[in-house]
Amino acid sequence: MQEFDYDLFVIGAGSGGVRACRVAASLGARVAIAEERYFGGTCVNVGCVPKKLFSYAAHFRDDFEDSRGFGWTTGDARFDWHTLLANKNNEINRLNGIYKSILDTNDVAVFEARATIAGPHTLLVAGKLITVRYILLAVGGWPWVPDFPGNEHVLNSNDLFALEQLLQSMLIMGDGYIAVEFASIFSRLGSNTSLTFRGDKLLRGFDEAIRDFITSEIGHGTNLLLGALAEEFVPMRTKRKSHTQT
Repeated sequence: MQEFDYDLFVIGAGSGGVRACRVAASLGARVAIAEERYFGGTCVNVGCVPKKLFSYAAHFRDDFEDSRGFGWTTGDARFDWHTLLANKNNEINRLNGIYKSILDTNDVAVFEARATIAGPHTLLVAGKLITVRYILLAVGGWPWVPDFPGNEHVLNSNDLFALEQLLQSMLIMGDGYIAVEFASIFSRLGSNTSLTFRGDKLLRGFDEAIRDFITSEIGHGTNLLLGALAEEFVPMRTKRKSHTQT
């Protein structure tokens, strides 16, 4: 009977990959996992968690304005992007540590490196060949940018969580919930925000009443470009050292 270095090798340490490791290890399997970016996957690092933190920050702008009608004097309330970014990173680092701790507690061998399939039952990890009985691919996904002139200058949704500076202006392409969330967030944080999409209403596939309401409401703070499709991107010079899109 062929001997392997591990019974199960998981590629990708998101919630699915980490869960699979924990269950397999609890059943007595020799388990290893490889992750080249960050533990916790999309949700923890470039999805649900940072998006909610950004959303909470953005809503304070409305809260400060509304509070005046209830007798509050808020003074000179100012937003600091670097403070939000630092606190977001601290929270994500904490969650990364929890996922890593789960793996360590269950005696899962962790490789913080890229893993590629080199052959049947064989992986190449950090320059070393490893033999495994089973391989589980739990690599998740990555944002895709359409092919058009100038797309090398375009930011994807992941990039927005790591901006060094708050953008003065930005154009968001798309009518899905991710585009709508970012348009709402950054317009409230102070960016001059435009949203372009091919249709006449946002959130295709959602209930019509919701689509009508969101399209109407978001238009109060965001420039909506209905029935439009970007064909080319031309970067403009700015005084700020950031990827400003206009």
